[in-house]
Amino acid sequence: MALYQPEPVEISTRMRPGEWTDASLAELVAGYRERILAMGATASEVVEEVEKYDDGSVAVNVSWVKADLAEDAGFTREDAGFTRQDADSADGRRA
Repeated sequence: MALYQPEPVEISTRMRPGEWTDASLAELVAGYRERILAMGATASEVVEEVEKYDDGSVAVNVSWVKADLAEDAGFTREDAGFTRQDADSADGRRA
């Protein structure tokens, strides 16, 4: 049974320079993803965003974007600017 959430679910954090490594970042994102999947999201509804800043800090956001909510409002995932970004991408920045 999936947990009904009328609003999108988001797990996010910011870390300062020196508080993370590529390996720990990938582990964190995977853990956030698993938590949202455990709530009942499908894999296609999970959006991962990782933004690495020039000062060495990082922002992580893993969201459950429900397709039916977005469609009801007349939006597509592309309209909302959501992209899936793997934590170990080349530069770690959103497209």
